[in-house]
Amino acid sequence: MARKFKELLNKMTPERRARIKAGANRLREELILAELRESRALTQQQLARALRINQAAVSKMERRTDMYLSTLDGLIKAMGGKLEIRAIFPDRVVRISRHKRAGKRR
Repeated sequence: MARKFKELLNKMTPERRARIKAGANRLREELILAELRESRALTQQQLARALRINQAAVSKMERRTDMYLSTLDGLIKAMGGKLEIRAIFPDRVVRISRHKRAGKRR
């Protein structure tokens, strides 16, 4: 006999429910480009139009394992987002800026 998910969930400890929720959130935060595009309810064709390229080029970009940051930045902007790069250290998180700072450096 099939059981409702809610019944299973209610039988779990609060710790287990928290672990499951954290895992689900982590999966939502770690999307490959095709999944990200789909989560934004965009087709490859729509994204191609926004980028002024053809659909085959979008497909090729989504399959790449390596690309220029400028290409990735353009792709994210076309989806309505903003690309941010961070370095994560044990003691702090540093946002990496690709632009020169104003003023002189010594």
